[in-house]
Amino acid sequence: WKSRYWLHSVDKEKDPEGYAQKVNEICETYRQAGQTEGRHTVCIDEMTGIQALERKYPDKPVRPGSPCLREFEYIRHGTVTLIGGFDVTTGSVFSPFLNKTRKEEDFVNAISQMVETDPDGEWVFVLDGLNIHKSEALVRFVAEHCGIEDDLGVKGRRGVLQNMRTREAFLHSLEHRIRFIYTPCHCSWMNQIEIWFSKLSRRLLAKSSFCSVSCLMDSIRSFVDQHNATAKPFRWTYSGVPLAA
Repeated sequence: WKSRYWLHSVDKEKDPEGYAQKVNEICETYRQAGQTEGRHTVCIDEMTGIQALERKYPDKPVRPGSPCLREFEYIRHGTVTLIGGFDVTTGSVFSPFLNKTRKEEDFVNAISQMVETDPDGEWVFVLDGLNIHKSEALVRFVAEHCGIEDDLGVKGRRGVLQNMRTREAFLHSLEHRIRFIYTPCHCSWMNQIEIWFSKLSRRLLAKSSFCSVSCLMDSIRSFVDQHNATAKPFRWTYSGVPLAA
């Protein structure tokens, strides 16, 4: 029998109303993207452990009656992590942040790199609930760039920095010029950057041979440039969760 995988959402089971609110907020954010001048709606996430694989022997090209033949054996040259940002309004991708690690400092640096393209603009980021997406460093970044001088507290003890829940509430606040909207657990399909990651995997990573990590990073940057040259926004058709009367 045919079968397909599916992923159960714990958030939906434990708190159906909260789940619906999160899903509908994201859908409404997508619908409003581009309607307010100076507001950037960006989907952001990471691709970790991208391998720089060099095929041991060259591909054999396509011939009549025969597909392209790709060598199975490969040589490993290391890995890289990509932090990517997808502009919902234009369909373009921000210059990728490429690094060996995926720490909270790396994520803040990637956010900073994007915000610097319009330092005075309004930024709305859609992302999942990974711990580095709710870090102390990110809270301090938002506070600094939004001119918030209040005492943020102490991590693990009190105030905004006390725990992940308090940090998420701060980062999600409508009062901030830079804010973050979090997808429910196991709902990464609502993050549009995942669609673009799929294109990157199918059209570049799965079909290419990389002689070094530097070659891999250059190829990713070139792929982003080519994508942006003809970029179009995705047509988001999911309307959200119907609410009970």
